[in-house]
Amino acid sequence: MSTKPLATETVTGPGSGFDPGSAYRCSPNVALRPEPFGALVYDFVTRKLSFLKTPELVEVVKGLEHHPDVHAAISAAGVAEAQRPAYVKALAGLAESGTIEAR
Repeated sequence: MSTKPLATETVTGPGSGFDPGSAYRCSPNVALRPEPFGALVYDFVTRKLSFLKTPELVEVVKGLEHHPDVHAAISAAGVAEAQRPAYVKALAGLAESGTIEAR
């Protein structure tokens, strides 16, 4: 298992306000451009460019709006059980940066 972060955003810890038991979606202010490694993420408000470093993370982010919570989106994307904590951590960072938002 790789120890590299899945996204370039700063990852937050407890108290960040991110709740993986809640529903999220990709922000409408963000565009994802698929790439072989994952995706480029461009925020039209902040003009920030960042990266999703795996195709699986891209699938999770795109699937968030179709599932009742983060855990369901991660499961639907077929993420292995051992990798799920890393995905939750990456999604917490994406929430902190505004790439994903509660719905």
